[in-house]
Amino acid sequence: MRPEPGQVLHFSEDPTITRFVPHLAATARQPGEYVWAVDAARSPDYWFPRQCPRVLAWDAAGPTRVHAVEYGWLDRMRTVELYAYRFDAAPFRPFGESGAGAGFAVVATEPVVPLGPAERVGDLFALHEEAGVELRVLANLWPFWDDVVAGPLEHSGIRLRNARPRPAG
Repeated sequence: MRPEPGQVLHFSEDPTITRFVPHLAATARQPGEYVWAVDAARSPDYWFPRQCPRVLAWDAAGPTRVHAVEYGWLDRMRTVELYAYRFDAAPFRPFGESGAGAGFAVVATEPVVPLGPAERVGDLFALHEEAGVELRVLANLWPFWDDVVAGPLEHSGIRLRNARPRPAG
């Protein structure tokens, strides 16, 4: 599930939204009200239940891409009903063009209406497989996160506050 050229996507577990209005996200670390979306390259980052903690790592110069989740989220990944909304990319601009968060999303600062109804995303495991994304399942994300952050790969951690606590030691 990726946007067509000239489009961006917003992923949601709510298939009934007809108009997106900029808002300050409860988890925001930056000021401003936005409608958030992603381009084709970052769509796989959101092939998860909304609250699912995950670590994403990729080689900017090559096809290597790894996503990691915890065992406790597998059932939710199998059963979640995830939807994608398609938008014309014109009202969106890159968020965080420099510094933290650079390039991970696009934002609109005005209300936007989807190009059509929400589309069911489908089998999240199949999406990963078809895209050639390695999906790792771990007892705890923190050791993998620490390795990824220390290494050469580009990386992102999403909803890590929902991960199991760091192992002692």
